[in-house]
Amino acid sequence: MTISMYQASVPAFLQMLNSLSAILDKAEAFAAERKIEPAVLLGWRLAPDMFALARQVQIATDLAKGCCARLAGVEVPKYADDESTFADLRARIARTIEFVQGFEPGAIDGSEDRDITITAGTQELRFDGQQYLVSFVLPNFYFHVTAAYAILRHCGLPIGKRDFLGAI
Repeated sequence: MTISMYQASVPAFLQMLNSLSAILDKAEAFAAERKIEPAVLLGWRLAPDMFALARQVQIATDLAKGCCARLAGVEVPKYADDESTFADLRARIARTIEFVQGFEPGAIDGSEDRDITITAGTQELRFDGQQYLVSFVLPNFYFHVTAAYAILRHCGLPIGKRDFLGAI
């Protein structure tokens, strides 16, 4: 049985991006209730060598939009990475959701053998489509969504697994 590249990507991205947006709503309300400057939460990180919350969200959206575009063989949209508020991050997520929703299954299915080359830092990485999705994008996407969740949970935001999973 072959994998449906669309079913393995788009629904997962949409589910997690929607839950991430809802978590950011809760984080903004939490900051307001406790009179915490939002920039403090947006700049929080779990460890000194990890990315801050805002960057975790940016990377998660980059992975979702980049994956769908590359698997479909279309141009990857570029974002400025200049979000500085919760509203900015939610708008970025909304743009990404709109972009990802624009793909029909036929645009992504059949991309298992598509040659994908990306640059990570100074390293060029080459994949076939299925390897790119299953071994690179999905683990990285979930890592960055989880890191964003963990940062906010660590800061005291009362969220749990149901928030993380969102609507299933």
